[in-house]
Amino acid sequence: MSDIGILHKIIVILQSGLMKYTILRRLFLLVMAYSLAHCARKGTPTGGSKDSLPPVFVKAIPAMESTNFQAEKIKIYFDEYIKLKELRKNLVISPPQQYEPVIVPMGTASKYISIKILDTLENNTTYAFNFGNSVVDNNEGNALGNFSYVFATGDHLDSLHISGSVTDPMLKTLGEGVDVMLYKYDSLYTDSIIYSQKPRYIANTLDSTLYNLTHLKEGKYLLIALKDANNNKTYDPKTDKIGFVNDTVELPGANNFDFSLFKEVPDFRTLKPKEVLRGHLIFGYEGNAEDLEIDLLSATPKTFKSALIFDEETDTIHYWYSPFQTDSLNFEVRNDDYREAFTVRTRSSKIDSLKIQSSGSTLHLTDTFAIVSNTPIVQFDKRLISVTNLQDSIPVPFEARISKNRERLLILFEKSYDTPYRCTLLDDALTDIYTLANDSISYKTRTKSPEDYGTLILNFSGNYQGGLIVELLDKKEELVQKQHLEKPESTQINLLKPGTYFVRLTFDENGNGLWDTGSFLARKQAEKVLYIDRPIELRANWELSELLSLD
Repeated sequence: MSDIGILHKIIVILQSGLMKYTILRRLFLLVMAYSLAHCARKGTPTGGSKDSLPPVFVKAIPAMESTNFQAEKIKIYFDEYIKLKELRKNLVISPPQQYEPVIVPMGTASKYISIKILDTLENNTTYAFNFGNSVVDNNEGNALGNFSYVFATGDHLDSLHISGSVTDPMLKTLGEGVDVMLYKYDSLYTDSIIYSQKPRYIANTLDSTLYNLTHLKEGKYLLIALKDANNNKTYDPKTDKIGFVNDTVELPGANNFDFSLFKEVPDFRTLKPKEVLRGHLIFGYEGNAEDLEIDLLSATPKTFKSALIFDEETDTIHYWYSPFQTDSLNFEVRNDDYREAFTVRTRSSKIDSLKIQSSGSTLHLTDTFAIVSNTPIVQFDKRLISVTNLQDSIPVPFEARISKNRERLLILFEKSYDTPYRCTLLDDALTDIYTLANDSISYKTRTKSPEDYGTLILNFSGNYQGGLIVELLDKKEELVQKQHLEKPESTQINLLKPGTYFVRLTFDENGNGLWDTGSFLARKQAEKVLYIDRPIELRANWELSELLSLD
């Protein structure tokens, strides 16, 4: 930036009259920048240093923090050309408006922001247009962080505030954009308000874990945090995560509250099943499907077979069956007190072809070698399967069984360290639900030495003495191993691959071995989860001991 440019910024700041702490700090930095640039100049000019300073707010019409506000249009001026970056993601208007204002510039540079208000403003109310980090300079993209324009329709500005932090204990990082909302307790309040109406006040964590609700009016409020999947500012338990303060928040009063987000389990229901291919249907569902049963009511041939495979990541059940001639299938879905009947029209004539593969060329000492199928396995012939130790070509005794979800044929045998094996399946060794059988194929795999692995010992400190679920996660936050402890005591995890690990702890107070979620309507908080986001670096042939605090 040139000397003239720096001096111009200094003059603009002085003329603005906004001599608050942040402005004084910027003035100091600008003077220092001018001094350094002037003293350090030697030789031929190179065009000046890169501008690293954000835009400076100059003035607004009507003025910032105006009272008795009645305008329909606002202009906010800056000392240089600015752009609005990711405005939809950053902008939070509190209280929310029914009709969103028209804001420019969008995608172009300007020295001012123009806001046209389309909604009817409430009397005696303080409004805050929080632009977050969306105001950036045109050239370098330097952001004017957490910029807000505030005004009041009454004769004074409300000045109370609430702040705190939001965490999602199931994740190492929170992710961007959690809304924190205040609903006023008045004659119209019911608990269902969060499902259908926007809040009285709202703030957003943006790209941090911290929130700050400002310019609040005294009164009693419900305070919640919402990871709002569709950004409609209302709570949808099917898609959103929630955190809430059990007690009524009264202002003035305590003004610091921290949240822990959780996902509620909605009431169970089944979506209408769909046909994927002949002999393959999918049932979508919501809620807990642990006790779900699907009965086919249509008449079937004696050779009929079926299999249910749960995909918990997508809340989907795959229903596989041996096809027979029919135009439709009738089902009844049952889950505790839930009952519902469905009819599926069968139109597809195409079926999945059988494809199998091994579980991998490396067989870790804690793993089981498996043949993985894309269609459910219904039977196998052990006489057509063999396992051989390739070091001495000696057959290895083994047992075989089909996994619960019928996607794997598990080959169980006693493994030796650092040893190659071959598993051979002759023709027709296994048969899938379509009565398709495999062609002859062999797979090679090899175990490693104990020295290739590490050992992790976890110790715990603190006053908590209840049940504990210990989950070891890899750097992708995928589950590596899970243990249930009746009380916090030292536990050892052996034969771990070298790498980076994290630990997630669930305080299993009822000892059922599961994480129990919460319920907003029942005012029940989820069981506490503690994510230890300190990485544990484990090397081969290492034994590492970690002390984890439960306080």
